[in-house]
Amino acid sequence: MKPVLLLLAGVLVAGAQVHVSQGKDRIAIAIDGQPFGDLIYGPDDWKPYLWPLRSASGKIVVRQYPMVKNVAGETHDHNHHRGLWFAHGDVNGFDFWSSDILNKPSSKYGKIVLHRVVGTRSGPKRGSLKAIFDWKDPLGNILISETRRMTFYSDPKLRIVDVDITLAARHKVVFGDTKEGTFGVRLAAPLQEQKGTGHMINAQAAEGEKKVWGKQSEWVDYVGTLDGEKLGIAIFDHPKNLRHPVRWHARAYGLFAANPFGLAEFVGDKTKDGKLTLPKNWKLRYRYRVVIHPGDTQSASIGELYKRWAK
Repeated sequence: MKPVLLLLAGVLVAGAQVHVSQGKDRIAIAIDGQPFGDLIYGPDDWKPYLWPLRSASGKIVVRQYPMVKNVAGETHDHNHHRGLWFAHGDVNGFDFWSSDILNKPSSKYGKIVLHRVVGTRSGPKRGSLKAIFDWKDPLGNILISETRRMTFYSDPKLRIVDVDITLAARHKVVFGDTKEGTFGVRLAAPLQEQKGTGHMINAQAAEGEKKVWGKQSEWVDYVGTLDGEKLGIAIFDHPKNLRHPVRWHARAYGLFAANPFGLAEFVGDKTKDGKLTLPKNWKLRYRYRVVIHPGDTQSASIGELYKRWAK
């Protein structure tokens, strides 16, 4: 499966630098005349995901497997780690994180499917999309109605994505305590810490998996060298998010994810419980920013960028 850029003439705005256009089973985003990535939600996809993500210089900064299977140096593990996604490993006992068409079938897998695309917008400095997704259990019952807004910005050096998610409980919903969640990205092999050139750092200046995994922080930045260029991806946790600053499921093999529901495994204490109950018809909102930047954390001023966004 190759990255696809779909530009529908009826959707584009003349002179726009950020084009957002709906096609079959995806919404394509182009920034400053170059493809950035697609929000993909096809019938064989168990959750929507943004893929691939490109830097301002055009480099793909996320793992391409399993959409592309012949990329040198990539490992073929965790089929469900696709680009950038939002899901959780325990929702009323069902697993929306690990579910994937390539994984061994399980009666516990939930599926996040498109309900409808509300709209897309292109513009000179930003573009956006709004879509509604249904979180369904294995019997097809809708547990959650998710409204997702994504905003993409034009910038000569940065690629910035704002993700605004509102979860509305259709029934009583319990987000279970598990490390498998929630807003995550899987990086390209050269950027990972384990076998690549990368390293992770958080807002408290803790570095490496052992010091970042399971710890609370306002942001995490994962930096390495890709095709000769120093690049990083940072995820920001909004200060109004429940349980901010969030704990991080951050791994040396290239995954890192903001997880507001994991606790027991992160702190190494089985008596702790991070589960959250959302009564029927209640809503829960989460906001994140993703910044793809050249240079290291300091030269990219990630801490300052976070402060400006968090105001």
